[in-house]
Amino acid sequence: MKKKLIAILIFTSLTISSQTIQQLDEVVISDTKINIPFSKNFRSVQVIDSKTIQETASRNVTELLQLVSGLDIRRRGVSGTQADLYIRGGGFDQTLLLIDGMKMDDIQTGHHTLNLLLPVQLIDRIEIIKGPAARIFGQNAFSGAINIVTKPLKKSNNKVVEIYANDISYGSYDQFNYSIKMRTSIEDKFNSLISLHKVKSDGYRYNTDFKNDFIFMKNNIKSKNGSIDIISGFSEKKFGANGFYASPEAIDQYEETQSSFFGLSTKFKKEKMVVKPKLYWRRNQDEYIYIRDNPEIYRNLHISNKIYLDLNFIKYYDSNSFSNFGIDNSQSYISSNNLGSHKRFTSTFYFDHTFHLIDDKLIVSPGFSVSYFSDLSFHFFPGLDLGFHLSEKIKLYANFGKTYRIPTYTDLYYSDRNTVGNPDLDPEHALSNEFGFKYENENIQLSSSFFQRKSTNIIDYIKENESEKWRATNIRNLDTKGFDFDLSHKNIFRIGYTYLFDDSYVNDINFSRYSINSLKHQLTSRLLLNYSNRLSQNLMLKYGERSDQSKHSVVDTNIKYRIGSKIYVFFSLNNIFDESYTETNLVPMPGRNFLFGFINYFE
Repeated sequence: MKKKLIAILIFTSLTISSQTIQQLDEVVISDTKINIPFSKNFRSVQVIDSKTIQETASRNVTELLQLVSGLDIRRRGVSGTQADLYIRGGGFDQTLLLIDGMKMDDIQTGHHTLNLLLPVQLIDRIEIIKGPAARIFGQNAFSGAINIVTKPLKKSNNKVVEIYANDISYGSYDQFNYSIKMRTSIEDKFNSLISLHKVKSDGYRYNTDFKNDFIFMKNNIKSKNGSIDIISGFSEKKFGANGFYASPEAIDQYEETQSSFFGLSTKFKKEKMVVKPKLYWRRNQDEYIYIRDNPEIYRNLHISNKIYLDLNFIKYYDSNSFSNFGIDNSQSYISSNNLGSHKRFTSTFYFDHTFHLIDDKLIVSPGFSVSYFSDLSFHFFPGLDLGFHLSEKIKLYANFGKTYRIPTYTDLYYSDRNTVGNPDLDPEHALSNEFGFKYENENIQLSSSFFQRKSTNIIDYIKENESEKWRATNIRNLDTKGFDFDLSHKNIFRIGYTYLFDDSYVNDINFSRYSINSLKHQLTSRLLLNYSNRLSQNLMLKYGERSDQSKHSVVDTNIKYRIGSKIYVFFSLNNIFDESYTETNLVPMPGRNFLFGFINYFE
């Protein structure tokens, strides 16, 4: 491991000075509930922009997110087939995913959070909030949130219908990918994009084959009174799940998931008031089979639906103060041969006010949210963000708040021969605080923060005797502390490090299945080498050491050659040193593997 790190760092020092530096425009977080320029946003926010997405040549969002320190993406399958999302030591049920500000949480289990990850070709940027965000986004944003912002539709003054291949690639294990786009534009009244993506592979070991399909549509309709955005997507995944669940010996498991969403949104402006209504729906279907060729032995089928209505208001008082408030309602349903049939109505009112003091150097943003759950009563969550301009280049910030996560239906009702849920579970709660600084000039961006999360009522699965079933119970307190560091030399070089320490205790428990296995040490780095205006190479290092002292060090690279204004030929080589490692559940990840093809970035 040390030799690999030294080689990478020496290579970095010898080549970084030869790169071309480009000034990037200030990024605006525009599809979250608070519109604040990134350089003035006093939280741990990281943005992966479209230029970075192109330069890394990542083939899916999970690969992109694994380059961000503080994010623990634990994959079971490759190519975005199956993965769980953890932020700063939080669980997969404690993170929230959004698409264009629309929540994609799943009421059955957080295992399905990433089922609707968009293909990278459709993404304009990814906004990552590390730290509690329940005050802004509601429950499930316990330890953080990720908002995927889709690319804006290209407009034309003429009638245009275009169909073109977006990418074609082939690689190890007979992996084959392709995508097709169709763009329609009628003057300035109607713009539409329809995109089809397919990925399939025979698998890198027994029973890990997969077929992933994704269909995406985005429309914009304009009239004299304004415009309406319509967005929808459908994902179907069929995959062998060798050792994914139960135990590593369960090698014949199989799973199929279907996830879909549909959303309408618009915007109204009147003087100093902006209103952003959203109406959207998410559906998920999950079929699990214990023995792939014999479903009668054990089979689960879960179908969940959730409908949201979000009314967001922003009131501007002057250039330095505004209020952000609204109400977010949702109705959820689930039907399952294991979990039963249930429904829940949720209503959340949130309010944030931002103002400046001390000659505009100090920014203060207090706020709160109040949530009502038809089966869990009321919950109140206050918070406070502070930011101080120490100089034009140096900014200090702090945030404090209470956050929460309600039990999933799996926690409440799941039952099999080894496990039983608990319908009397209480929500998880946490008090969080963070202190950090940011330094930025035209060449360098540097940020670091110290954070702490004191959690109570953490849900664990316990039993008194070894012969008993595991039972979901609120038993654990968990104190998570850590710090992170991120340094970037524009888009040429980036290095990030996160340290986590979990201190927990359990009283009078004989057997506990809950296992804290966070990435105690996590190092990520990326180096871009521009050999010419057509040829470039990326080197990426991911190092992690978990609480159980297991370690991995993975180095990836890709090379791109531009053959047109927007068309590239690429070659990717992953896990160059053929590292043997697992990310979760003792599921071994692939060894050295490759992928090559072409990408068309035409929009």
